[in-house]
Parts: sequence; C-alpha cells; structure tokens
Amino acid sequence: MFVLITYDVNTESADGRKRLRKVAKQCVNYGVRVQNSVFECVFDASKAREVKHILVSLIDPEKDSLRFYYLGDDHAGKVEHFGCKNAINVEDSLIF
Repeated sequence: MFVLITYDVNTESADGRKRLRKVAKQCVNYGVRVQNSVFECVFDASKAREVKHILVSLIDPEKDSLRFYYLGDDHAGKVEHFGCKNAINVEDSLIF
C-alpha cells in the first residue's frame, strides 16, 4: 500500500531538534523524501504498523504532529506533481 507520512516537530528546544533528527532519520529508512517533512512509502500492512509504532514513540504528542495518509495500492491516479522536483516512483528499484 502507498503511504504518505508527514510530520511537524517543534524545534524551539534542543530536545525538539533532537526529535526532529530522529523522526527524519527513521523516515529516510522507509521511504522517499518528496518535501522536507513529507515521505512517500510503500508498505504492507504489517510494516505500516511497525513504522507507525516507531515514529509515534519518537514524537512528543503535546508539541509535535505526525500524519499517515493511506492511499492504498491503486495510488497512481491519486497523486499529482507540479514543480521543480522530479517525481519518483517509489515502487521502482532505487539506486543511489
């Protein structure tokens, strides 16, 4: 399933900046960064639950926001891209 993960971590304190780095690092492990705090990911249901558990454990729910958008398997017609960054098909093999 195609999942969009977005986050907004309060960075007014050193602890907030540390949380931001941890959340971003985990997201990079599981998806493709398409904007600063937005990642496109492809998971099965089990992996989606695992990643959600990891990320929720990293944030401060009183100060931070974390969103998961489950777009399903038929996501091609649900995503439109405009602008300077090239769109990446997260289901293709990625070689860096």
